[in-house]
Amino acid sequence: QVHLVESGGGLVQAGGSLRLSCAASGRAFSTYSMGWFRQAPGKEREFVAGISWSGGVRNYADSVKGRFTISGDNAKNTVDLEMNNLKPEDTAAYYCAARSAPRNLGLEYADGYEYWGQGTQVTVSS
Repeated sequence: QVHLVESGGGLVQAGGSLRLSCAASGRAFSTYSMGWFRQAPGKEREFVAGISWSGGVRNYADSVKGRFTISGDNAKNTVDLEMNNLKPEDTAAYYCAARSAPRNLGLEYADGYEYWGQGTQVTVSS
């Protein structure tokens, strides 16, 4: 059984910062890459950022480039998302995702992830 647990969500004013963290655990489990997605009410889930331990590749959605930074620890199966200069349109439930093996899909594709967390809410007030 693999579990992903997110933390760090909350309420912040526009222009503020938050740091999300995610830890993946499971017997004999290791991650190949991890990512963050988000879903706002009435909208589809969308890619935010992803990181692949192989080569240290990082991808970001255009909407968060320059404001969000993804980092992680391969050995600990953890990933963080530092979010700066937050905007009201960043308000959403944020989900951590993990792959245990390479897939023929870019980091931005939700279908490429096998495991998902329960989500943590981020609310940005104007």
